[in-house]
Amino acid sequence: MGSGDGNWGHVIIWEFRVRPGLRQRFEFAYGPEGAWAELFRRSQGYMGTELNRDANDDRRYVTLDFWVSRQEYESFRREHAAEYKAMDQDFAEMTESEIEIGRFERIRG
Repeated sequence: MGSGDGNWGHVIIWEFRVRPGLRQRFEFAYGPEGAWAELFRRSQGYMGTELNRDANDDRRYVTLDFWVSRQEYESFRREHAAEYKAMDQDFAEMTESEIEIGRFERIRG
């Protein structure tokens, strides 16, 4: 899943700086088959996740979370707010920083 399927309409991009020694754990948790993706899959509107590591800085990552629409994502966040918050707190120890780069709507021609 992800950008290759062509059906997504909304993407959320996050940037992370991973603490030393926690790269493998982070990649497992935030990757396309990780704990976050598992939570997101509870929504039919979730299309997939891509995890990307900076080619020049092996502690810097970006994730792209693909959704059918903004509405589907927002509905998921409302329905799973407690689980999302708990997981975010549990995984915070893996990162030095977490920045939402933005939420983007796909332009279809």
